[in-house]
Amino acid sequence: MDQSGLQSPLSYTRGSEAKALLLQTIGEAFDHTVARYPEGEALVVRHQSLRYTWQQLAEAVDVHARALLALGLKSGDRLGVWAPNCAQWCISQFASAKIGVILVNINPAYRVSELEYVLKQSGCQWLVCAGSFKTSDYHAMLQALAPELAEQPIGQLHSERLPDLRGVISLDPQPPSGFLPWSQLAALGAAVTAGQLAEREASLHFDQPVNIQYTSGTTGFPKGATLSHHNILNNGYMVGESLGLTAVDRLVIPVPLYHCFGMVMGNLGCVTHGSTMIYPNDAFDPLLTLTTVAEEKATALYGVPTMFIALLDQPQRGEFDLSSLRTGIMAGATCPIEVMRRVIGELHMREVQIAYGMTETSPVSLQTGPSDELEVRVTTVGRTQPHLESKIIDEAGEIVPRGTIGELCTRGYSVMLGYWNNPKGTAEAIDQAHWMHTGDLATMDEQGYVCIVGRNKDMIIRGGENVYPRELEEFFFTHPAVADVQVIGIPCSRYGEEIVAWIKCHPGHSTTAQELHAWCKERIAHFKTPRHFKFVDAFPMTVTGKVQKFRMREISIQELCDRDED
Repeated sequence: MDQSGLQSPLSYTRGSEAKALLLQTIGEAFDHTVARYPEGEALVVRHQSLRYTWQQLAEAVDVHARALLALGLKSGDRLGVWAPNCAQWCISQFASAKIGVILVNINPAYRVSELEYVLKQSGCQWLVCAGSFKTSDYHAMLQALAPELAEQPIGQLHSERLPDLRGVISLDPQPPSGFLPWSQLAALGAAVTAGQLAEREASLHFDQPVNIQYTSGTTGFPKGATLSHHNILNNGYMVGESLGLTAVDRLVIPVPLYHCFGMVMGNLGCVTHGSTMIYPNDAFDPLLTLTTVAEEKATALYGVPTMFIALLDQPQRGEFDLSSLRTGIMAGATCPIEVMRRVIGELHMREVQIAYGMTETSPVSLQTGPSDELEVRVTTVGRTQPHLESKIIDEAGEIVPRGTIGELCTRGYSVMLGYWNNPKGTAEAIDQAHWMHTGDLATMDEQGYVCIVGRNKDMIIRGGENVYPRELEEFFFTHPAVADVQVIGIPCSRYGEEIVAWIKCHPGHSTTAQELHAWCKERIAHFKTPRHFKFVDAFPMTVTGKVQKFRMREISIQELCDRDED
């Protein structure tokens, strides 16, 4: 990866421009791949027992695109998808893109108030929803929000609480009254000709918005990042290029489609290279993921570090032949070195890469390369992606020298159009020179590799000393009993903040707060040693596998208050 700016003493680099950006809509790129590999396997959905060649997937996409036209959806209208991973999710993604409809990704874990917020904020005209998932009854939640569904003709909804919503398409074979079953869409599509679809496709351009993704909510109310064809198609393409994907690659996607990781790096990474998309289940399951890799002879696998830890610790892992694996991506957090060693050695992912980004940047802005040393893959998030720029700045907005901590900013094709209907939020995130301010604290070394040291708001200031949670987390990973760890700060009248470490132990291992205190005392500065330890089986997570530190903070403060009162 060519990196302009490498000789500079300042923390600024520009990615290679050797490979041109795609100047297509998602529909055009999809049709191009179908024409090249009509008989190649496009999509395998294991839990639904479905398989599609590119030609078969194209037929399903086109008939559903025509059905959406028959429902009266115009270019720029919004279609929500509220469902776990499934074939219909993928079909909705490409069918909506082909007709210029903006897909609104809705977190499958949302409950009524969050659903209402997103549907209203985005102004969704139609919604595709599952019947239920885990503990969520989607139908019941929608009926609570829009009781009018049962009384009004399908497609003519007038709801008091959801004024923009015209109708709901259910993936359930027998949904309640007022829901349009997905199985009836194909018949609706017959009323629209292939010529009418082609006409709509031809009217679109690649800078139009195609997707609204609500930020994960690790810091409160979600904002809708509005992304164009150009944004996400090229990001999927560049991620796939870095992985060396081709039409013979088979990528297992256990990460959620509703998030950029699944629908951009997964689906669009495959579509731009003719690779096979494989969904092992509706949500992440370690055993089903391992089974899928082995039986489908997968060459690539995606996940966040917690997923890879779960795969490595799965008791039956040794029974599976995983030798077909070559590469994949670990994203969402820096990977501990022991975990990375095991992913390369035991999962055969010798070319596994780290990717960093955020929903607002489509998502990837930095990535390691296939030939990067192990050390680089576990201590950094790589270098600036092609056609993008990175810089690290101080509080005055000046670029800091190499090796100095500051805020990471990124600029280029991947930066979102803005937050949907939120000009104030957009102006706070993207400055006048079009730099996206990530809110992440980072350093850049001489070679242009970037190391994330924490969130601006995550930094703990204890007794005047700056403590970076990331540094402490990496340290705790070196303890033999610790499988995963998260470090947070909570208010303290004496020191300003105190450190709390949440610890998850490896199966069959245990430790105590006393042991960890003694272990820390020998190895790190006293001010970095956590005051409190909490032992857990799991962390509060978003559906995308991001740890919700604000929830952990709330829980720890409450528990310590309760303890003080006893």
